[in-house]
Amino acid sequence: MNITSAVWKLLLVFLLPLSVVAQVLPAEGSKLNYRIVGFSFPNKVETTKCELQIAEGYYNNIDSFSQKIILRKQIDKNKVIAEVPFWGKEYTWRLAYTDSKPGAGKTTLRHFSTVEIPNIDTCHMRLRILQNAKTYNDAYVFLDGNRALYDMKGNPVWFLPDNAEGFQNTRKELRDMKISPQGTITFLIGKQIYEVNYDGSVLWKGPDNGIISGGLSEDYHHEFTRLSNGNYMVLGNEYAYLDLSAIKENKLVLKNEKEFATDSNKVNFTKGVTTTVIEYDRKGNVVWSWKPLAYLPSSDVINYLTKDGIPTLSLHDNSFFFNEHENAIYLGIRNISRILKIKYPEGNVISSYGEQFKPGIRPAGNGLFCNQHSCKVAKNGDIYLYDNHYCNTSSIPRIVKMEQPKDASGQLKEKWIYSCTIDSPRLKQDYIFPMGGNVIELPDGSLFSCMGGSYSKVFIVNMNKEILWSALPEKWNLAIKAWVPQYSYRASIITSKEDLEHLIWGEKINMER
Repeated sequence: MNITSAVWKLLLVFLLPLSVVAQVLPAEGSKLNYRIVGFSFPNKVETTKCELQIAEGYYNNIDSFSQKIILRKQIDKNKVIAEVPFWGKEYTWRLAYTDSKPGAGKTTLRHFSTVEIPNIDTCHMRLRILQNAKTYNDAYVFLDGNRALYDMKGNPVWFLPDNAEGFQNTRKELRDMKISPQGTITFLIGKQIYEVNYDGSVLWKGPDNGIISGGLSEDYHHEFTRLSNGNYMVLGNEYAYLDLSAIKENKLVLKNEKEFATDSNKVNFTKGVTTTVIEYDRKGNVVWSWKPLAYLPSSDVINYLTKDGIPTLSLHDNSFFFNEHENAIYLGIRNISRILKIKYPEGNVISSYGEQFKPGIRPAGNGLFCNQHSCKVAKNGDIYLYDNHYCNTSSIPRIVKMEQPKDASGQLKEKWIYSCTIDSPRLKQDYIFPMGGNVIELPDGSLFSCMGGSYSKVFIVNMNKEILWSALPEKWNLAIKAWVPQYSYRASIITSKEDLEHLIWGEKINMER
């Protein structure tokens, strides 16, 4: 044996045990932010029959452990998912090999615990089931307000753990929490965007360097999505300056911050904010962006005026949907109740759905939706959205589906409407819905929705307008000693076992920052 081969064999003696230990999950002493646990362990060539055994409590004695086993699960692979019943508890587990092949036996006892925080303490916050599930019994729901994942019976099974980023800082609103195509979780907190894994570890964070806005920050807001190609898309803001002197000539002249900074005339300008769309790659590089400054001056928006007769810049874009099948981005604009269809990657607006504004004519509404949130495209090409219906503050939100026109100059055609309901003894006028809410098409064509705002009921409705499941997020109000609705901006849903497993086992991302 030469020296080199001897050294390698010696290294293998030391490294092999480390590689075996690295395959065991959950790691010894782990403190978990979830009750649905992924167990993995080294392959055992000599045996094919195995039982996962879990006991409540911390044990190093086999007899004590055996008396407290609460879960047994037969397995034939080197990884399995099991749900433990309680938060804030310690657990001991092992594998018991049950065949008679040589080497079969039992692994050593291993330990982990589940952590408990107020958000998943059902004496503090809860998801109260209003109607039991008729379908999607095995689905799971993310709630923005609770920063947690629930099963369809209202049991919390996962929560977003706190860390240096301050994920449990209630002063920073969390929005748009959902699972990505890559089996990760994306969301916004404050004005920053994050991607985390099942453990809550940060995998990716927005650069927020102002490259697109021209300022110190991109001011991320409302919606953040990881695309199927692995890139990230988000809404941002850009400050714009409107030349008031050009208004008299019926012109809309806009300057960004850099242009305004070098302009000698700073008197006849007013400041507003416009929304950008930014696409990043995994290294945080901008690969595509869209700005409204090229669109607005030539659009009819010049005729949408404030009480002072000035064109409105702050239009409050609040959602987007990237239809990768037709290479188009649908951008929802709340304040003017409009949807723009933007060709990708060219960036030109190919359709504008909503009221068309004309000089000297007071806006009257488009008759289809008002102050909407969450615009998406269905599998059949229809546009569907959560319509806050807030032109009249006493109105109840709706879900609206509309057929797209065959030509770019046409308008949407109403196809299906569902009026949301309030399951509460309080009067309807006690609740208002100016913000929040969303809707998601499910695999069978039914719709999952969150009403958002002061009454954030979540529900599933089919095309026959039958409610298939509904629940209400609530929090305990100590002052009045009663349960009250818990605010949530949006909610999302995991409908398949495969997606849940993808989330639990996760995508291992080695980010180069």
